[in-house]
Amino acid sequence: MSSWKKASKSNQKVHRERHQPESRQHLGLLEKKKDYKKRALDAQRKEKTLKALHKRALNKNPDEFYHHMVNSKLSDDVHHEKEAKDEHTPEQLALMETQDLKYVLMKLTVERRKLERLRASIVDVDATVGQNKRFTFDEAGVRQRVATKTLGERVEAAETTEGSKQAVNSQLQQRLSELKKREERERELSIVKRKLEMKNALKQPRLLKPKKIEMGTKDSAPVYRFRYERKK
Repeated sequence: MSSWKKASKSNQKVHRERHQPESRQHLGLLEKKKDYKKRALDAQRKEKTLKALHKRALNKNPDEFYHHMVNSKLSDDVHHEKEAKDEHTPEQLALMETQDLKYVLMKLTVERRKLERLRASIVDVDATVGQNKRFTFDEAGVRQRVATKTLGERVEAAETTEGSKQAVNSQLQQRLSELKKREERERELSIVKRKLEMKNALKQPRLLKPKKIEMGTKDSAPVYRFRYERKK
């Protein structure tokens, strides 16, 4: 039976969709049902969106405020984050404006080497202070008696010891103050190096703009999140 239906349908007239009459050719192609369905669904979706926005506008509180409004602005009906300027010390700003990354790296390497030598010298100075007393023993292992000194000899020895201790202490204080200054200098150079590296990375041409996560401060460089881009 099914084969008979198929055979009968093969002889039927092919019903073609009506085309646009010649008198209406200037209006374009004749709209078919599938075209009308797409247009109707799109119009319904837009109408629902407009109704939802209208309802939201009616329910909006005119006195509404939240703190993110302070850090954002509306431009062309699109919200944009206000980019805060990074903080720099005058020394960091002078280095970043006048010198390049290679110079800062060279100065940082020199400062680190000087710091290593200075720390080693401070350890040597500390080793000379408070040395252990030494005693002499005879062949039998008995400690020899120390000859008694006169009062004048003991006073002279005490003055010499106090003078040497004061000299060592003053030398140690000078080196400690120098160490503190050089550590601060090394820290400043490290911060400038990181800021310059980030500045150079932002100059590279990219398809997607990196997102700022943390603002730059006097003690740290700004933090950005870079999108992964496949290299050719």
